[in-house]
Amino acid sequence: MLASLPPKPALTPLSVGLCSSLVLLTVIAGCGAPEARRPSRVPVTVATVETRSVPLEWEATGMVEPIASADVTAQVGGQVVAVLFREGDDVIEGAALVRLETRMFTATVEQAEAVLERDRAQARSARLDFERAVVLARQQVLASGELEDKRDAADALAATVRADSAALARARLDLAHATVRAPISGRTGRLRVHVGDLVKPSDPENPVVSIHQLRPIRVSFTIPQTDLQALRRQPRSGVRVLASSDASDSTWAEGHLAFVDNQVDAATGTVLLKGEFANHDGVLWPGAFVRVRLRLRDEAGATVVPSAAVGNSQRGAYCYVLLPDTTVEMRSVEVSRTWGGFAVIASGLQPGERVVTEGQLRLSPGARASLRSGAPAGSVGAAGAKRAARRP
Repeated sequence: MLASLPPKPALTPLSVGLCSSLVLLTVIAGCGAPEARRPSRVPVTVATVETRSVPLEWEATGMVEPIASADVTAQVGGQVVAVLFREGDDVIEGAALVRLETRMFTATVEQAEAVLERDRAQARSARLDFERAVVLARQQVLASGELEDKRDAADALAATVRADSAALARARLDLAHATVRAPISGRTGRLRVHVGDLVKPSDPENPVVSIHQLRPIRVSFTIPQTDLQALRRQPRSGVRVLASSDASDSTWAEGHLAFVDNQVDAATGTVLLKGEFANHDGVLWPGAFVRVRLRLRDEAGATVVPSAAVGNSQRGAYCYVLLPDTTVEMRSVEVSRTWGGFAVIASGLQPGERVVTEGQLRLSPGARASLRSGAPAGSVGAAGAKRAARRP
């Protein structure tokens, strides 16, 4: 016999209303607005605005050129019998470089000496003959016409002696020129003649060798004409010129300003300058392009920040300044110039303020920032300090 089930309770209107209310409350609770999120902080690296002494200098590209340069040619023609140096040797002024065959020049000298001695003897005889004629003319034994003839003969032979002396000097000079010597001190280049070659006299198209003076040496460069007045106000003795052919920015030669052109190039609007360097170590090489810095003076108390902290927009240069409440402010600044990884600020920042050097792309005015881990707020930053340390 099956047990009878208890009867289901009947749903009253009150119970139905309560269930509906519970379901509605649950739906409303599930569809409610989410909890507001706190805005995230942007990780940044900052540096402190500083005052320091910054050199006032201009940069340019220059070319090294020797103070003195010579293409050595033979003054006389002849066959090369000896080369007395090696290519690339340093030579001093007057050093023998090449010797030519001298037998012909020696014979010419001996011939000129003999002719001179002969004509001197004839000139002495003519002078004595004229002196005797003068005595005879005083005694009215010799006609005046014959006296004049003897005087003319003596003068002509004296002139012949002078011509012979000049010919002898020329012959001796040719003999001396048979040894080609260095006209200046410097370093020799490629040798263009060898033993057995026949050289022509004074042939500019085929020099024996070229010599460049390397110590001291000069570097030529230009500056805009707008900088000329500032340069002229500076005593030339206080102007330093630095040059480097090293791309690593680590090796700089120091010299002085040796030349300022007396006019502005109308085509380029620039002025030609030259710096002179002792070049004891030979790092500056003729014809090479180098980086040049013209340093006028040191500007004390300049306000500087790392160049990485300065951005540019349509309104001009700006920096993000980190405020004490960790928010950032976008501030317009005026940059007067840059030097060694630093920007020299003319206005807009005060020493002691902190500017953002990394992370600016994610910032906006009023955003909150946090210092990146391992990058404490410093001064001008380690990278900028290293760049400054490498500069002379």
